[in-house]
Amino acid sequence: MTDPDCIFCKIINGEIPSKKVYEDESCYAFMDIAPFEKGHTLVVSKEHIEFLTDLRAETLTQLILTTQKVAAYILKALPCDGFNILQNNGECATQTVPHVHFHIIPRWNNNTEVHWHSSKAYDSDEEMQEIHKRIIFNGQ
Repeated sequence: MTDPDCIFCKIINGEIPSKKVYEDESCYAFMDIAPFEKGHTLVVSKEHIEFLTDLRAETLTQLILTTQKVAAYILKALPCDGFNILQNNGECATQTVPHVHFHIIPRWNNNTEVHWHSSKAYDSDEEMQEIHKRIIFNGQ
């Protein structure tokens, strides 16, 4: 299932060129055109789904296994010293393309600057406790 208006679906279908890194039956990986670091690669599901939480278990399994495989290859091929895996859901979380994807961002020991991280401290222990009560998983 693809979305004719989705840029990632167009890339997967060959309608828009990309620097393909890897492809299998369920996933497609390609270099990001606006990378955080050189070698920044996106791994996308061939199934057009916006949120990670809406993926079928089988699709998610294939997507994360492909992400692992591509990350391992990037680690050796560049080479780099490590990598970040980033996955955003929703515009408020900086998901710019509404199609599930993982970012693999190569990292080097001599460059530890992270551009997307900022800390949002709780105003109090009570605030943290209240939020914890709301989000603690109870098996539902």
